[in-house]
Amino acid sequence: MNKKSIYSWALYDWANSAYATTVMAGFFPLFFKAYFSADVNVTVSTAHLGFANSLSSFIIVLLAPLLGAIADAGSIKKRFLFLFAYLGIAMSAALSLIGAGEWQLAVFVYVLANIGFMGSNTFYDSLLPSVSTEKNIDFVSSLGFALGYLGGGVLFSVNVWMLQDFAFFGFTDEAAAIKASFVSVALWWALFSLPLLLFVEEKREKTELKTSLIKQGYMRLKTTFSKISQLKGLLLFLIAYWLYIDGVDTIIRMAVDYGMALGFDSHNLILALLIVQFVGFPATLLFAKLAQYWDTKKAIYLAIAIYIFIVFWATRMNEVYEFYVLAVMIALVQGGIQALSRSYYSKMIPHDQAAEFFGFYNFLGKFATIFGPLLIAVVALFSENSRLAIASVSLFFVVGAILLFFVDEKKVAHDVQSALE
Repeated sequence: MNKKSIYSWALYDWANSAYATTVMAGFFPLFFKAYFSADVNVTVSTAHLGFANSLSSFIIVLLAPLLGAIADAGSIKKRFLFLFAYLGIAMSAALSLIGAGEWQLAVFVYVLANIGFMGSNTFYDSLLPSVSTEKNIDFVSSLGFALGYLGGGVLFSVNVWMLQDFAFFGFTDEAAAIKASFVSVALWWALFSLPLLLFVEEKREKTELKTSLIKQGYMRLKTTFSKISQLKGLLLFLIAYWLYIDGVDTIIRMAVDYGMALGFDSHNLILALLIVQFVGFPATLLFAKLAQYWDTKKAIYLAIAIYIFIVFWATRMNEVYEFYVLAVMIALVQGGIQALSRSYYSKMIPHDQAAEFFGFYNFLGKFATIFGPLLIAVVALFSENSRLAIASVSLFFVVGAILLFFVDEKKVAHDVQSALE
């Protein structure tokens, strides 16, 4: 395969991970409470932020499969990718223009930015078969996640420096530094998206469009949904993936909150987030090598096993240094399990319908952000024990691993191809 295409594709992860790290995970939640919602009750502002995240995920859940079907029908995955990317880039920059107390406008812009970020990822994933072969797909997928960790970590480090030493950079206060960080994310995202735009060629299918793209996309979506429901092997993998990735996403979203509940300082939590970014870069590539020399499915199993240990470690944690150890363990497997799951799934689906099938894949991924935190909330409510609540997350990994055991990717790929012919 063309190395320029591979690295150009992977650089998009480097580009948009700046949004995931600086905006979604880092500054926006803190800035929303302290600046945009400064005069709003803390509990109410938390509800507003939760609603914003849920709404953007729900919109993508509704749109991704249909848009994927349309993109496949017209071979226009790159066009859709950049349509959503430019939305995310513009809204990231727009966050810097919102004043103190304007939480309603902040929520609106943040929802649009999230839609741009998540929507572009659906079509980014679907371009993976266009830049890789069956032999190197694990490496290519992992390279994207690895560069994402590194790129997101590099810019976030600069942004944290800007916040902590705002006078050195010429800012009047911390708010000005954070607003400048939002603009830096937009510039970073736009600049490093250019290689994908210029050097990645989409595999185009020779299909005659006798009807409108929307109608044809809807018809293809309906047909594929019917097929997936009948393909037990593929459906089994999607359910297994949904379960264990629910555990992964729950730990991503709840680790910092859990650290705060244990009384750890916010500076320690930010440092832990940086550790995840920089350790995650080489660890993700290491998992790709492991999958090449061992087996993709076995490597996913290893990651699941480590995650079960991570949950156990979290339930026993008391000291700050233990939280840093937790961050390192998460960094070792987080990128690996995400990248290998993506490449493992890609091996089982028809490449001429990749955007559509990855629409379903991301559809489940977005739903995976709902049930894990809900389980933690319910267990915590009835047990009044946060450690027991965290322990409950292991259920997702155990059941997901059991279901994954019954998946044979080669048989599934054959069955999928036969069903769609």
